[in-house]
Amino acid sequence: MTPKELLYIEDALGHTRFLMTQWRNAANQLKDPALKQQAQQFVNKNQQIFSDFYGLI
Repeated sequence: MTPKELLYIEDALGHTRFLMTQWRNAANQLKDPALKQQAQQFVNKNQQIFSDFYGLI
């Protein structure tokens, strides 16, 4: 893997980690159960994406 490809993966990991944090914060603050569940699903999806990117390293 080239250094440029590694930088791309590192950048993608950072963005995905940021999105997980944002969705987790939203899920913790939401009162509506349906919206809270949707936000948690986004957290889970971003966790999967993070794992997939991390697996490339």
